[in-house]
Amino acid sequence: MAQIKEIKSRIKSVNNTKKVTRAMEMVAAAKMRKAVEAVLRTRTYSNLSWEIVLNLAKSVNIKSTPHPLLSKRKNINKVGIILITSNRGLCGGFNTAIINKILKSIAKYQKGGGKNIDTDFILLGKKGVSIYRNHGYNIEADFQKLDLAPEFEEVVPVAGMVIDGFLSGKYDKIMVAYTDFISATSQTPHVKQLLPIDIDSMGEYLGIAGQDTRIGVDKKFIEEKEKSHLEYKNFKYKYVLEPSPEEVLDAMIPKLIQIQLYQALLESNASEHSARMTAMHQATEAASDMAQELTLFYNKARQAAITAEIAEISAGADALNK
Repeated sequence: MAQIKEIKSRIKSVNNTKKVTRAMEMVAAAKMRKAVEAVLRTRTYSNLSWEIVLNLAKSVNIKSTPHPLLSKRKNINKVGIILITSNRGLCGGFNTAIINKILKSIAKYQKGGGKNIDTDFILLGKKGVSIYRNHGYNIEADFQKLDLAPEFEEVVPVAGMVIDGFLSGKYDKIMVAYTDFISATSQTPHVKQLLPIDIDSMGEYLGIAGQDTRIGVDKKFIEEKEKSHLEYKNFKYKYVLEPSPEEVLDAMIPKLIQIQLYQALLESNASEHSARMTAMHQATEAASDMAQELTLFYNKARQAAITAEIAEISAGADALNK
């Protein structure tokens, strides 16, 4: 009888947990819908802003007079990494995946440089502190991150800090680590170079935050746009920049950095809520399976107890008759 009561208590506990996880799944789904809407609204703007800066930089012959935020350093001695994580757990392997990705990236550039390169972290999200607790890396700054619908002003101090650090020579390279939202069931961690902006990079453009076939913005797309916008038959159009190309780039490039950081933050938020919704859905299904198994055990134990009682009664009645 004690075993039956214990199983019944466990069934009640599992069902209560199931109610909690189902409620958390519904809350995460509602937040995810809002976060995905915000991501889709800004993706095109983020991608095309990079195209504009790319064309501007090429049109003013930036290679002859490089802008400070476009100048590559010969020696990489220190790297700053903006790490975007969640504030809370219960989101599956969301935070673990992005931290593992950044650790692999660090190992890659350490090996490629052939020397020990110092690395500082700028955190957006409370769970990023594990990069210090578990791996011992220095945390230069820890900025507050909102869970839903972040404002653009939220990334302005972060962008200002990394731009000042790069221009002052404190950092030779700035990276951003975030989770790219692909779909409700698929999120991909990314580590991308933020500074210096590499115009001639053969890899993915920084502005392609959130690859999406509906947008179709890639290197080929930008080259086609550049050709159609800047060339007409044998005549080439050129930008006229006032008051000067340097002043225009001084205003636009920092703005581009802010836009890219904001887009990365939106992508990470959408990925976080999607991961939490999936994790809570899986937890709800696991609780349902466990409740079914416990109910089966309960029925078997109850049937065994009833059979034992019937056997005892039959044995007692048989003894009285004899």
